[in-house]
Amino acid sequence: MKKKLSLLERAAAVPHAVWAVMFIVTPLLFVLYFAFTDSKTGRFSFGNIAALSSYWEIFLTSICFALVATFCCLLIGYPLAFVMSRCKPSTQKLLTVLLMLPMWISLLIRTYSLMTLMENGGLINSLLGAMGLEPIQMVGTGGAVILGMIYDFLPYMVLPIFTSMQKMDTRYLEAAADLGCNSFQTMFRVVLPLTTPGIISGITMVFVPSISTFYISQKLGGGNFDLIGDTIERQFRYPSTYHVGAAISLVMMILILISIAVMNRFSDEDERGMMV
Repeated sequence: MKKKLSLLERAAAVPHAVWAVMFIVTPLLFVLYFAFTDSKTGRFSFGNIAALSSYWEIFLTSICFALVATFCCLLIGYPLAFVMSRCKPSTQKLLTVLLMLPMWISLLIRTYSLMTLMENGGLINSLLGAMGLEPIQMVGTGGAVILGMIYDFLPYMVLPIFTSMQKMDTRYLEAAADLGCNSFQTMFRVVLPLTTPGIISGITMVFVPSISTFYISQKLGGGNFDLIGDTIERQFRYPSTYHVGAAISLVMMILILISIAVMNRFSDEDERGMMV
């Protein structure tokens, strides 16, 4: 039986409810209004949704870039999280601070720092030139955009996995060793299944900002790549294109909600399996 909230508890929840209505519900209602109304007459219309068929390449490129960045973050972040979980507490704190240190700096500054390293006259090409090698074109390529996503969102992958590994009962590892499992078998048959919720959480936390980013692709992509975030930002520059921009935003929100729902479903199943 649920406990009834007292008057004081209900009053404490009022500011949060007002905040949610003003800054979450109301903007979503505006997006829905603009997405389903005509820009000239203001009447209800599916024209903005139908116009999205010309943006399918942008959606496909954004999804592919986000998937590649998420996979690379998982490939780098999982071993890093495992090493951190095996270290002593003082070393764990130091590594966590080093991992989070770039996040204390603005995304704008971090992106510009990557540009300084990778541009034609940047540090990397200057070193290559000093060694007598030809410079490499990095800025303006898809690899630079994906690298920017990995650099900016890697901590979002490492921290949930690291938390799952810290909560893992080490007796499972001892039992696996007693039953004859080597390190490889222990990793894939014990550690990996037990840390699946952390993996799913990390994938969600990296994929969602990767698919919606726009500043990284603008600066590191050199204007050669149009992602969903770039298109939305461009559509909202002028009032006459608000409606198409709102339609794109609506579709992107639906894609994100679907991906989160799928991830949460698998996460819930894994947690129930672990409990059994």
